[in-house]
Amino acid sequence: MSPFRKNIIEVENLSKYFGNLKAVDNISFKVEKGSVFAFLGPNGAGKSTTIKMLTTLTKPSSGRINIDGVNCLENKSEIRKRFGIVFQDQSLDDELTAYENLNFHAAIYNVPKKLREQRIKFALNLVELSQRKNDFVKTFSGGMKRRLEIARGLIHHPLILFLDEPTLGLDPQTRNKIWEHIEELNQKENMTIFFTTHYMPEAEQMADKIAIIDYGKIIAQGTLAQLKKNTKSTSLEDSFLNLTGRSLREENATSIDRMRMRRRVFRR
Repeated sequence: MSPFRKNIIEVENLSKYFGNLKAVDNISFKVEKGSVFAFLGPNGAGKSTTIKMLTTLTKPSSGRINIDGVNCLENKSEIRKRFGIVFQDQSLDDELTAYENLNFHAAIYNVPKKLREQRIKFALNLVELSQRKNDFVKTFSGGMKRRLEIARGLIHHPLILFLDEPTLGLDPQTRNKIWEHIEELNQKENMTIFFTTHYMPEAEQMADKIAIIDYGKIIAQGTLAQLKKNTKSTSLEDSFLNLTGRSLREENATSIDRMRMRRRVFRR
């Protein structure tokens, strides 16, 4: 990793409350430009809420976010030009075809028409949906929709690509092919990758640095070697379990309240 890289993401004392619930609790971290950063944690730990704040979809309760030197709270439109995102939840337009979804996204991000056709063709080939490009998305399986969302997120080649569990539900062949292309974009275009996953080998193989969040707090961050050394572990999965516990998480009152709070906020 080059010592000359600057930080493209700087998060300082970031918190998000839903009523009395602290979904994200005073976290701080930095992501270097052109790096691959894994943000890991159990379900309900605060990963998706953090990504929503980084991508201006949710306003923080307190703290500071700078992306590419721009204040995230003061310049939302400028920030949005700098990133692409693949959401955890499906966000395609079911009433449009696969091609129309990609074309609409490319137009919004002002991808030139000549380049647009080239990138749409490449993206559809990448996720093996070329034969279905003129089919309505509502006819696609869940896995096909996921593949199309990833293709859409790559169309405009952003400075930062946020991936919230990008390969969830994908077969190993598709997962490997997608990561090969993401790695190529990272290396050739110096694209910064910020991703969450529950599939530890992805983070182990791809991430330059890793942060682990649990109950809204970052409990560890560093390189894979540093995390394994600090937790006396032989793998990232062991490090993760040593830090977050090995027992199953219960659907207790707190997690139910968390879901209720989120629903209220997202309905507004």
